[in-house]
Amino acid sequence: MRTGSIERNTAETAIRIEVNLDGTGRYDVSTGIGFLDHMVEQFAKHSLIDVTMKVTGDLHVDQHHTTEDSALALGQAILQALGDKAGIGRYGSAYSPMDETLARVSLDISGRPYLVWKAGFTQERLGEWDTELIEHWFHSIAQTAGITLHVELLYGTNNHHICESIYKGFARAMRVAVERDPRKGEAIPSTKGQLGG
Repeated sequence: MRTGSIERNTAETAIRIEVNLDGTGRYDVSTGIGFLDHMVEQFAKHSLIDVTMKVTGDLHVDQHHTTEDSALALGQAILQALGDKAGIGRYGSAYSPMDETLARVSLDISGRPYLVWKAGFTQERLGEWDTELIEHWFHSIAQTAGITLHVELLYGTNNHHICESIYKGFARAMRVAVERDPRKGEAIPSTKGQLGG
């Protein structure tokens, strides 16, 4: 089993995250932000990556630190679980329809973090979660997991559907990218012989 475990404690947040890349999509998520919990649960369910995420943050200030740090730590746990990335698919893409909304997510577990974000929201909050933080969550996980990540909203009007479609698309793309390809054996999926650096 490819697993990762991160504990991250700062003056702003206390975080414990465990992931299993070879899981079944089980989750136990508590960040103090209901809609963020819902999205991380969607990520686990549709990527088949088991995720335990416990976050205590300074929500009396605002949601920024909890959102950012949860994504940073999740990316670190995924990177740890990937090890040397031998035999993985590396690339993943998914179209994710949800009612009137369609999102496309493409990614490369390259070791070169980058986010292209072509999406947006027409309301300030989903539940109590500030929608301006959603792009930042994806930027943060791309940074620490070493993912080149492209997120596009092709069309859609319902903000809940837009957010959920993006997270589900990310999950499905990650599922493909982290899975081992038996034809590759233990080969690193790069002509350089390593990913990143």
